[in-house]
This record gives sequence, structure tokens and C-alpha cells, in this order.
Amino acid sequence: MGLLLAPRLAYFAAVARHEHVTRAAAEMGVPQSTLSRAMVRLEQDLGVSLFARRGRTVSLTPAGRRFLTAAERALAEVERAADTVRADADPTAGRVAFGFLHTMGSETVPGLIRAFRVDHPRIRFTLVQNYGEAMIERLRAGDLDLCLTSPVPDAPDLVARRLDEQRLRLVVPDDHRLAGRKRVRLAEAADETFVTLEPGYGLRRITDDLCAEAGFKPRIAFEGEEAETLRGLVAAGLGVALLPPPAVPRPGVVELTVTAPRAVREIGVAWLDGHPDTAPVAAFKKFLLSRRGHLLP
Repeated sequence: MGLLLAPRLAYFAAVARHEHVTRAAAEMGVPQSTLSRAMVRLEQDLGVSLFARRGRTVSLTPAGRRFLTAAERALAEVERAADTVRADADPTAGRVAFGFLHTMGSETVPGLIRAFRVDHPRIRFTLVQNYGEAMIERLRAGDLDLCLTSPVPDAPDLVARRLDEQRLRLVVPDDHRLAGRKRVRLAEAADETFVTLEPGYGLRRITDDLCAEAGFKPRIAFEGEEAETLRGLVAAGLGVALLPPPAVPRPGVVELTVTAPRAVREIGVAWLDGHPDTAPVAAFKKFLLSRRGHLLP
């Protein structure tokens, strides 16, 4: 029923406002006969009389007054929605819904947005910080325009571009047996207990894969949701961890370069394939792609 009524609501509101079919037709830019037929069909669909007619002059019935209140509310909501999507698509002051990893939030993403807004100072951002799989789901749901994630996803409904790579380090307590070293092979940590991110996080998948490549399955003491929490647990002696570099050095830990296997994570940007971009999204996407190889500080 709603689909049948919706196209006639504006016609009905105009007739109710003017209480005259001819004047309402002139305002709406349609023939009077078209407007009259639309009102008759509307009443037939509802099964009630909305107007009392006296020639081309009409007045609302009690049912018509009640229906007008709801119709005006619905039309106002549609107009607000139209204003919102027009504002979001505005080339100079529109909106970008952008997702990024927790480990990108302290330094990388603020730096990117700051650099982008030098040339686009009025563009607005809706920011979502989450782990990779959750962001991809929100991308598919239409909640995000773009997301910065790792590993770079490979799915038929997505477009993804590699932007940079980040070296991972083996983080150990400062009193650990390896703490005096600068470099280490990951196999040397095979007997250690690890603290890691939860399954589903990209960094956890990379950790598991690198340990497997080094010939062992890590013993897990703790699974968390945030890299800096893991650093704190390493400092407390709960285990070791494979992590990207911190924004600010943390006391109590030593960060070792992993020489084998090659311990890096690729950072990429992803979006839904086949979805047209608004002007602000297209501008920010172009900016991100221009930073290939120079994304990370």
C-alpha cells in the first residue's frame, strides 16, 4: 500500500493546501485532470473520502485532515533526507565515511586527514575504527565509502589497492633473554608464549602465518583487541608479540627486527566494486592512491 500511496502524497498535500484543484495543479505543474484522477485513486486505495467537493473547490473531511498531518510529516522527512544526501555529495563540503584499523588511528589517519584537508578544508569525515573483517562487513552494508585495512582483501565484490607495507617487530620484555639483540629470526621465539589479537583481526592472521612459516604454532597466553594493550602485557612479562611500530616508544619493552621470515603487513584501501563515488569520496580516494609507498609516517 505504501508504494501505491507515496507518489500521490505531494499531490494530495497541494490540493489540501489550496482547497482548489486548478490552483494545486498549477503549482504542481500537472494537468488538472491528472491531479483529479490521482485524488480519486488515492481515495479508492484508502477506502475513505478525503475531500468534500464543490465544483473545483474542495475541503478536507475529518479523515482528510488526519491523513494530511501524516502526509506532511512524511514529505518533510523525505525533504530532510534529500537535503542530507545532497549535502553529503557536495564537492566542496560533502562527507566521506572512512574506516581504518586501530593501529592506524594514533598517527597515520590523523596525518592523512590533515594533509587532505589542506586542499579540501570543508569536507567532513565520519570515521570508524575497527578490525579488518568488521570494516569489510560495514563496507558491504553501505556504512563506509572506503576503508584502510590489512591484509589487503581479495574478494570479487571489492576493489582493493595496496598502498604501503609496515615492518612488524618481535616485542619482548626489557629483561628477556633476547632483549640484548637488535635482530632475531622468528624461529628463535618458538618456545615463547605469545600475546596476540583475537581471531578475525588481520594482524592475528599475519602472526599465525608468519609463525607457521617459521616452523611453529604459537602458544597463546592472551587474545586482545588493541595493539598497545598487548605491548603493556609484554612489558608485564606475560609473553612476546609481533606488532607494528608504536606511535610513541613504550618503556619496559624491546622491539627486535625480524630477519626471517620477512615480517611485514601490507596496508591497502578497499571499496565496493561498481558503486559510484560522490565527489568528496572520489577526491579522498584519489588522494589515498597518490600516497602509495608514502602512506606511513
